[in-house]
Amino acid sequence: MPAALIFDVDGTLADTEEAHRLAFNAAFRDAGLPWHWDRPLYTRLLAVAGGKERLRHFARTADPALPIDSRIDRLHAGKTHHYERLAGAGRLPLRPGVLRLLQQARAARLPLAIATTTTPVNLDALLRAPLGDGWRDWFAAICDGATPGRKKPAPDVYHAVLHKLGVDGAACLAFEDSEHGFWAARAAGIPTVVTPTAYTAGHDFSGAWMVLDGLDRFDLAAYVPPTIGRPS
Repeated sequence: MPAALIFDVDGTLADTEEAHRLAFNAAFRDAGLPWHWDRPLYTRLLAVAGGKERLRHFARTADPALPIDSRIDRLHAGKTHHYERLAGAGRLPLRPGVLRLLQQARAARLPLAIATTTTPVNLDALLRAPLGDGWRDWFAAICDGATPGRKKPAPDVYHAVLHKLGVDGAACLAFEDSEHGFWAARAAGIPTVVTPTAYTAGHDFSGAWMVLDGLDRFDLAAYVPPTIGRPS
């Protein structure tokens, strides 16, 4: 068994990026901005880690005359409100195989952890529905957007999780869906299982331990340490 399973959230535990896109567009409408992020544009914008950073990048490249810095916090708060509404309505289920794997790990007393750059509010909105109000009790360590450090692809959030767990990265498994997340986990020395989404299918995952369509194809009982070989 690995020493711990460490999960990214957006795109990994649940396929959330479309909901984030819709929430951004709703916030733009509320603010009277003539912006609309379609799927191809949002796919490109995902190369910028962090919602506020994404907003700032887009404004400076697409609408440089707009004094956006003073409006970033309000815009992002509006986006978070719309995202919470979508997540709280149960419209963002866990991806196939995720709940089974979490339950399998808990039954084996295997520590679970979260390493994400999403906000604590978004995290709570997403996981409260499928795991219940006590969802935090499922995880031995949670590091999110409130954790100090650089965002992915920097490994800071993974280093923070490993420090909380008190384990070596090479003994763990990380689960990611994007190139930035994979790079962050790899930089922390953690073997990584990647389950791409429609938004990240074109990313480069060279060097990942496994790339799967979904975690319904991952069986913890068949785990073989990456230093020995891949599960059959």
